[in-house]
Amino acid sequence: MQHTTIFRSQLLTRLLRWICTAILRADGWRIEAGLPEGLSKCVLIAAPHTSNWDFVYLLLAAFALRLNIYWMGKASLFAGPFGPVMRWLGGIAVNREQSGNLVAASVEALKNAEGPVQLVVPPEGTRSRVRRWKTGFYYIAVGAELPILPAYLDFGQRRLGLGPVFHPTGDIERDMPQIQAFYAPMRGKNPQQFDLGSSG
Repeated sequence: MQHTTIFRSQLLTRLLRWICTAILRADGWRIEAGLPEGLSKCVLIAAPHTSNWDFVYLLLAAFALRLNIYWMGKASLFAGPFGPVMRWLGGIAVNREQSGNLVAASVEALKNAEGPVQLVVPPEGTRSRVRRWKTGFYYIAVGAELPILPAYLDFGQRRLGLGPVFHPTGDIERDMPQIQAFYAPMRGKNPQQFDLGSSG
């Protein structure tokens, strides 16, 4: 997880922070709460996830909010010449057919990571409509003993930011409805594909 990314380049991030903030505001977005002071590591969940455009806005928001993100993507995104670029943008290739140890590997990586890092995990797992949220993000946070920070792109009100810090108790049946409740008012770019069903 500690491979070099664009978010660790101080000179570039200062310039891109200004550029990305200007782009978002010109596009009508309101940038709300950022990273809480003193929060060095966390599992950052990103929702709603209903469009390929979410990735673009994720990068814009990451610079505007001064984040140091890593994100997981299907292995095919890292094939060919674009692989190094994706990794430079914070990407971590995931083989979905061999994802059994993904939680354990993520926990270990977060524990060993030096400096501030936010691991982005979309709980829906895909931009398509899903009935059940994937629970990997929750168990990564519990295993690494880190808080969960909800990030949001609300296309309905053109606002983006980070929600309140959530400290998982280990009781997912109790915690998940509280986390999902935060996203209840949010609208994705394709709202018909955002379904706050039960977790799975």
